[in-house]
Amino acid sequence: MTAQPLRIVFALYPGVTHLDFTGPHQFLSRLPGAVTTVASVQGGEMEADGLTFAGLTRFTDIEACDLLCIPGGFGTTQAMQDPVFIGHIQRLADKATWVTSVCTGSLILAAAGLLKGRRAACHWAWRDQLALFGAIPDPARVVRDGRYVTGGGVTAGIDFALTLAAEIAGDDFAQGLQLALEYAPAPPFNAGRPETAPPHVLAAIKAFNERAMAVRTEAAEQAAARV
Repeated sequence: MTAQPLRIVFALYPGVTHLDFTGPHQFLSRLPGAVTTVASVQGGEMEADGLTFAGLTRFTDIEACDLLCIPGGFGTTQAMQDPVFIGHIQRLADKATWVTSVCTGSLILAAAGLLKGRRAACHWAWRDQLALFGAIPDPARVVRDGRYVTGGGVTAGIDFALTLAAEIAGDDFAQGLQLALEYAPAPPFNAGRPETAPPHVLAAIKAFNERAMAVRTEAAEQAAARV
């Protein structure tokens, strides 16, 4: 029996972090019946951290999807304030079975008014900003609240994708996918979370993020006021 089409849309915007969507894309595109589309407002090409992605579909050419995924990135600040982009997120999310995000993509979902009263994950540095939208920040690597599934920062996107794969196609399929793609992380340092990183490393990254913190907080407050 042929699997029913599973229409997956990754919604991109300028300043997106490419691993936020290419990691999950690699896994989710192998789901039974998956038809994966990478889309943006303008379509065409988009640069992301030095890589250029081509052949993007325009949102206006997508009627609906079953699974919507919003990646994060430094461009989140501007994306939250783009009414055209946010309008398409709201439209596609309305009929989607699964509404999802990776990293700061959850701030975009929140800015679209989709996470009020719901638990959600986000990159640790920006997680508290979810509360501005009435969402409930959750430090877990993957968080499910109804049809909303959100992942933490960047590499959590693969854990997020496997969690979704298990929900959609079953545990055995998800484990087979994990084995086929040899996802067996064994990082050389235990520095991937603020709780485990050396204090001087944590301080350096916080100082780096501080440059953008005030601007993003202001953008989040403005977006929250419109929700």
